[in-house]
Amino acid sequence: MDRPPLFLMTDPAGFEVCYQINPWMQPQAWRADPAACRAQAQAASAALRQALIEAGAEVETIGAVRGLPDLVFPANAAVVLDGRVLLARFRCPERQGEEAVFRSAFAKLRRRGLVSEIIDLPETLFHEGAGDAIWDAGRGLFWGGYGQRSSHGALAVIRRTFGQEVVPLELARPSFYHLDTCFCPLAGGEVLYYPPAFTPRSLAEIRQRVPLDLRIEATAEEAAAFCVNAVNLGSTVIMARAPASLSETLRVRGYRLVEVDLDPFILSGGAAYCMTLRLDRASRPTPSILAAE
Repeated sequence: MDRPPLFLMTDPAGFEVCYQINPWMQPQAWRADPAACRAQAQAASAALRQALIEAGAEVETIGAVRGLPDLVFPANAAVVLDGRVLLARFRCPERQGEEAVFRSAFAKLRRRGLVSEIIDLPETLFHEGAGDAIWDAGRGLFWGGYGQRSSHGALAVIRRTFGQEVVPLELARPSFYHLDTCFCPLAGGEVLYYPPAFTPRSLAEIRQRVPLDLRIEATAEEAAAFCVNAVNLGSTVIMARAPASLSETLRVRGYRLVEVDLDPFILSGGAAYCMTLRLDRASRPTPSILAAE
C-alpha cells in the first residue's frame, strides 16, 4: 500500500514578526496586538494542517523554538527528493539559527526511516531549500530560483546531488525573494506564476518550456495575496484566501481550491507552501503518487 503524501510543519508557538528581512514583513502590525496575532497564527497553522490531512496527506510537526520565529517556514529548511536531504544555508543572520534545529529534525526523521541521507551544502554557498528549488513532477526537473536569497552556484550542487535537471530562474525583485512566492507548478502541467518577479531571460525560459495554454499569469493582487505560494495535491490546491479572479481560473481548469486564512503568516512574507515541506517526493513516482502531486 502506498504511503500518503508526507509534509513537515512547525508548531507556531514561537512565531512572531519581530524583524524585517523582506518587504512584506510588518513587525509594527504584530506589535499592535501580539496576543491576538499569536492566537490567529495558531488557528491558521491548525487550519492549514487540517486542510492537508483532508486532502489525503500526513503531517509531521517539529517543535517551536523561541527566538526563531521563521522556523514556521520549513520549505526553506532543505531540498528533499528520493529520501535525500540537501540542507539549507540561510543568507540572513536572523534565520541562521534555524539550521541546527532543522538538522536535528532531519536526523530524527532519518532514524525513523522517513528520509535516508542528509547532505551539507558547501560553506561558500547560500541556498534556502525547497523555496528556491521547486520540483516539477510532470516535467521531471527542478525550477531553481536565485539572485535574492540563494546563490546561483548552489543550482549545480542541486543538480549533482539529485541527478536531475535544474532550470535556473533569476528573481528580479526583493518582494519575491524566494521562487515559491511567485511560481507554482500544478499537477495538470500548468504553471501559476507572477511574471514581474522574473528577469527577462528567466521569463523567456519559462515561456519556452511551458506552452501558452499551460501558463497561468497571476495578477499583482493575486501575488500580493500570496496565492501563488500554494500546495498542490492532485486536483486540490491549498492556498491563502484568493481573489475571485484566481478562484475562477483554477475552477475552470478543474482544480478544487481550498482557501485558508493565513494572514498572520503573510505579515511575515509567507503562506501555504512556505509553511510546509514535502518529504516524500520521488524522481520516478508510481502512478498513485503522481496522482497526488
